Amino acid sequence: KPAGRHSANRAPRRTLCSFHRMTTSTSPSVDRDWRANLVEDDAGIRRILDRTRRIAVLGIKTAETGQPAFYVPQYAQKAGYTIVPVPVYFPDVTEILGEPVFRTLASIPGPVDLVDVFRRPKDIDAHVDDILTKHPAAVWFQLGIRNDAAAERLARAGIEVVQDRCLLVEVRKLRAES
Repeated sequence: KPAGRHSANRAPRRTLCSFHRMTTSTSPSVDRDWRANLVEDDAGIRRILDRTRRIAVLGIKTAETGQPAFYVPQYAQKAGYTIVPVPVYFPDVTEILGEPVFRTLASIPGPVDLVDVFRRPKDIDAHVDDILTKHPAAVWFQLGIRNDAAAERLARAGIEVVQDRCLLVEVRKLRAES
């Protein structure tokens, strides 16, 4: 039997390291499984974009702002994706990009393939439960946005996560390759 393995009849010794390992996962293969949902390579991004049809944009802004949180989803819409606006601000707005606004992801009827997140890293944690409730196939943290703890929670739930990448740039690359 390899060193460090425990027999099925005997509980593992609880050293500081083994206790930490036991509290964060049930086995090394579980760690590998959830980490596979952290997408960092071009092939994984291409796979996500190829299967995506409907994108909920958390933190979308209005045209008047002229900010990436408006023109990135606008580009994706022109590229053929259906956009579902989920603004955090603009309480009186009922429509963005010609689509009805929803105030939470969970309130969106039907499935969502991708949630594109335009929130500061420190603000993402407040939305994780809503994302988990909707359970999209993938979540995309825009360029400059990275929250490893939130990404881990989502990945452990079986949701693929892209961090610190611009959806507009990646969609443009995909279209150029087609």
